[in-house]
Amino acid sequence: MSGIPSLLIENYLREAGFWHVATIGRGCKLDPKLISALIESWRPETYTFYLPCGECTITLEDEQLQLRLPVDGSALTGFVQSADWGIVCYDLLGVILDNIYRGQIEIGWLR
Repeated sequence: MSGIPSLLIENYLREAGFWHVATIGRGCKLDPKLISALIESWRPETYTFYLPCGECTITLEDEQLQLRLPVDGSALTGFVQSADWGIVCYDLLGVILDNIYRGQIEIGWLR
């Protein structure tokens, strides 16, 4: 990602708690050799890096801690405009819930 995101979406990113993620790569130089080494050590069948010092797995908690992503509150999805949230819910989750509020469902239900 080059530069900062458009000012048109900055407020949305800040409101969602993702502004720092959108600007995380600025000023960093990527090392192609390091990236190649990581790619070569990745085993997609086990979702694990095989390194000389042992195995390493990156978890969602690792990503949450590194990127400081919010884990409380509403889950973020792509934009969906619908008159019938039951249909959208069924398409995405395979069930129709009776407690959908403006396209939001309780995260506890997903657990």
